[in-house]
Amino acid sequence: MDKHISVPLTPESAASLRAGDYVYLTGTIYTARDAAHKRMQETLMRGEKLPIDMENNVIYYMGPSPARSGRPIGSAGPTTASRMDKYAPELLDLGLKGMIGKGKRSQAVKEAVIRNGAVYFAAVGGAGALLSKSILQSEVIAYDDLGTEAIRKLEIKDFPVIVVMDAQGNDLYATATEQYCRE
Repeated sequence: MDKHISVPLTPESAASLRAGDYVYLTGTIYTARDAAHKRMQETLMRGEKLPIDMENNVIYYMGPSPARSGRPIGSAGPTTASRMDKYAPELLDLGLKGMIGKGKRSQAVKEAVIRNGAVYFAAVGGAGALLSKSILQSEVIAYDDLGTEAIRKLEIKDFPVIVVMDAQGNDLYATATEQYCRE
């Protein structure tokens, strides 16, 4: 089922999504990859405030290529999400409502998604140039020294994703594999 959802996510909109839904996101999301997640964890360990508020926000695991002339961002394909699995449960417990990446997630992330009524979306790997067309603005807001791994604020319109893990814990990777093996 195709759905158009505004981001940041509300608890109600996150709860309405089901694994397998095709979703078009519009609004504000943030990017962060491995190095930014590590730095955020170190910030939390020092008892300091994070550079972005996690409450109801969505983090896209992505590091863009340089922008071409006249474009806000270059190719913007997803990064393998499992590399952020050691950091994700704590961010979800701080109110993060959505994550965008590619690939399977750990059991600890699944439990945190359920516990917090969050959602994990997949963006199509290898389609970074196409995905970048849904990004209207890009601004580095933290950790500029990390280059492509800096945290960026993105304004997006009709950004295409698929719900892979919903707030009830349904996991499209597991169910699709089971269905495939039965056929």
